[in-house]
Amino acid sequence: MAIEGYCMKCKAKKEIQDAQQVTAKNGRPMTKGVCPDCGTTICKIGSSK
Repeated sequence: MAIEGYCMKCKAKKEIQDAQQVTAKNGRPMTKGVCPDCGTTICKIGSSK
């Protein structure tokens, strides 16, 4: 299952590469990874089950 996030540099929704489940400083779950085109970090807030 591919997880999509919004890349701020490409200004488009992209599939998150190397997605990892992490916890933000405020305790909220989020998915963090890399944009496949430009290499910028993409974060998607909320759990992705």
